[in-house]
Amino acid sequence: MDDGTGAERTKATVLQRVSSVLNADAHDATALDGGEVGSVYRVSFHDRPDVAVKVDDSPLGTEAAMLQYLDRDTPLPVPEVLHVEPELLVLSFIRGDGRFDERAERDLARHVAALHDTSADAFGFPFDTLSGPFSQSNPWTDSWIDFFRAQRLLPFATAARNEGALPAGEFDRVQRLAETLDARLVEPATPSLLHGDIHPGNAVVADGTVRAVLDPALYFGHAEVDLAYVDRLDSIGAAFYDEYRQHRDISAGYFEERRDVYVAFHALENVRFFGEDELPRLERALDRLGM
Repeated sequence: MDDGTGAERTKATVLQRVSSVLNADAHDATALDGGEVGSVYRVSFHDRPDVAVKVDDSPLGTEAAMLQYLDRDTPLPVPEVLHVEPELLVLSFIRGDGRFDERAERDLARHVAALHDTSADAFGFPFDTLSGPFSQSNPWTDSWIDFFRAQRLLPFATAARNEGALPAGEFDRVQRLAETLDARLVEPATPSLLHGDIHPGNAVVADGTVRAVLDPALYFGHAEVDLAYVDRLDSIGAAFYDEYRQHRDISAGYFEERRDVYVAFHALENVRFFGEDELPRLERALDRLGM
């Protein structure tokens, strides 16, 4: 029976490590909802502001590098990286109230639109990034459709099949979808910087304002990828799109023709991570696409 001693030992280790790397007296660690990758704590001190600490068995340097990129090169608010080493990431703690109302929905849309205005000369990223625990290969590519097919849709499908999460029949359907992308997708006028995992759970909100955005999965791609991720959520709706359209256009045909391609990809990511319980969403998207 779990008596909680394991959790207490983990907290004690976190306090010791953070006290050492920040040269400060950490006296309390409170577990936070850190999503599905790693464990996250709010650590308090006697003589300095609280910090957020993520611990994980896998190296956290890529997450730190993505946050530093956003902080340095974009207007998106993110926590400051205070320290990073293998398996330990220390960030400034951003306080929120957890109320994601219409004001926050509109503010998130403004931030996403501004992020999408950040562009590059090609699709990809200066380094390979992560989507959850999974590596994303980001070689610079001139064609968005080629990039999406070769670096996102097919690699994730192949990995999910090889890991036993994606049945052979669904893998074949995704392959057929990949073969039709030239007729389904469009090339954007310019690449947009994508957050890659945008949703209310990754936004720290207080008084209707987005104070910070967390857990990026960065690369330059088509803005519609982020929009499709947002669109799957009941907590985000018309207000988000109304505000987004005041800052950036959504091209004709997105909702009717292209959205389900990106919905299928997001569902595929979840199948790989969560397993067969996520298959129905992927199958429904493939059904709508006639696959």
